[in-house]
Amino acid sequence: MFTVCIGVGAAIYLEEYAPDNRTTRFIEANIANLAGVPSVVYGLLGLALFVRAAGLGAVLLAGALTLTLLILPIVIVSAQEAIRAVPDSHRRAAYGVGATRWEVTRDVVLPAALPGIMTGVILSLSRAIGETAPLLMIGAATTMFAPPSSIFDPFAAMPMQIFEWATQPQAEFQHIAAAGSLVLVGVLLLMNGTAIFIRNRYD
Repeated sequence: MFTVCIGVGAAIYLEEYAPDNRTTRFIEANIANLAGVPSVVYGLLGLALFVRAAGLGAVLLAGALTLTLLILPIVIVSAQEAIRAVPDSHRRAAYGVGATRWEVTRDVVLPAALPGIMTGVILSLSRAIGETAPLLMIGAATTMFAPPSSIFDPFAAMPMQIFEWATQPQAEFQHIAAAGSLVLVGVLLLMNGTAIFIRNRYD
């Protein structure tokens, strides 16, 4: 939710409202560069901002905010590309009938760009599901046997949890690790399939 609201809002502002000047181009270039930063750097940033400066500790909320920082540049860039792909003739036609800039953005641009935006968001979330390094940097538990009950409870990364299960000598843990791997792969396939369906259905 953090990612969708902030990322799409930033993309709308940069494409529809921000002036085309040196500052805007500088911001867009930096956002594109942030999309290629290694994930462990975001883990260090989350550790400094959320765990220590904000005093949250190694809790689920800190992990969610760290992953938000990780995929936010990707969401912004993909949403910008989707908004940019809307033909200018649609905007000019809406302005020609007296629509305001917000009405054009809300009723013309966003509905046309929504498939591309949703595809980018889903693929970004697919990346976040498989990330382990930034969560380990902020102090995620290596293994847990009960799910967290609130956003202020300790948590574990699913890939690390599977690894810990696989290293246990008991045969039962091997079966649990295999089941966890199937769940993780199934969720990734489902999200990628949903993105493909949205793209093909509404393009």
